[in-house]
Amino acid sequence: MKTLVVTMLLVAGLALTGCGSNHNTPGNINGNWTASLTDAGNNPVYGFSTSLAVNGDGSLLVTNFQFASNSSCFVSEESETGSFTLSGNFNGNVTGQFQFTVTSGNPSGNTLTLNGTVNGNKITGTWQLVGAINCTDNGNFTITKM
Repeated sequence: MKTLVVTMLLVAGLALTGCGSNHNTPGNINGNWTASLTDAGNNPVYGFSTSLAVNGDGSLLVTNFQFASNSSCFVSEESETGSFTLSGNFNGNVTGQFQFTVTSGNPSGNTLTLNGTVNGNKITGTWQLVGAINCTDNGNFTITKM
């Protein structure tokens, strides 16, 4: 009888631990990422690296953002914002919707918008650049955790 009670308590404790913990932690998102953006013809257009962390409200804390290539569309004082809608499973596979925006600090106000899906250590989706005449384009992107 004593063994049955101990076993039931152990099972109940494990069940409560699983139900009570927050499985929506963004642990797999937090870290350093590198991005590759291609145009509609699959030609490389932009690349950047950054550090991301998900805040409690789903917004992204973006630090160390740096374009990998020079572009006249983004020459100074870019600002970055983003959000992440998290889901996942008990095996640590983090998935969710990802939105990211980079706005040029120069007077043209060029805006690069990425919309995609996170699956583990990879984010894929589409991007669009809206701004000055030579700074309008779109295509696909892949962002990989380093």
